[in-house]
Amino acid sequence: MSKKQFHFTVRVYYEDTDHSGVVYHANYLKYFERAREHAIGPDKLVRLWETEGLGFAVYKADMGFFEGARFGDELDIRTTVEKDGEYRTVWHQEAWRPRGKKPAVKAEIQLVCIDRNKKLRPIPFLNL
Repeated sequence: MSKKQFHFTVRVYYEDTDHSGVVYHANYLKYFERAREHAIGPDKLVRLWETEGLGFAVYKADMGFFEGARFGDELDIRTTVEKDGEYRTVWHQEAWRPRGKKPAVKAEIQLVCIDRNKKLRPIPFLNL
C-alpha cells in the first residue's frame, strides 16, 4: 500500500465536547474511524462484507493528545496507511486544528482483516 495521504474534514459539534468545550478524548476514535472508512470507500467496505464476508477490526490503538480541539473547529484528519504483513494494516492518523502548527492528536491504529466468524483472513487488495 502507498503512503498516499488522505484528508477528511470533521466539524466539532457541541455534543462532541466535555464541560470545558474541548473534544472528549474518545470522540477522536470516531473521527479517525470515519476517516478510515472514507479512505477505503464505504461502497467497497459494504461489498467486501456482503460478497466475501470480510471486514476489519481494531487490533491495537496508540494515541497521543497534544492540543484539544474545541467546539466549532473544523478538523483536518490526515491519514496514511501501510500494510504490515498478510493480515494487518497500520493507520497513521492526525487531527489538525485550523491554523495548527502541530497535530492536536496523533494515533497509530492497527487493523486486522477478519471473516464473519472472527477468524483472521489475508487483507484483500484495497487500492490505497
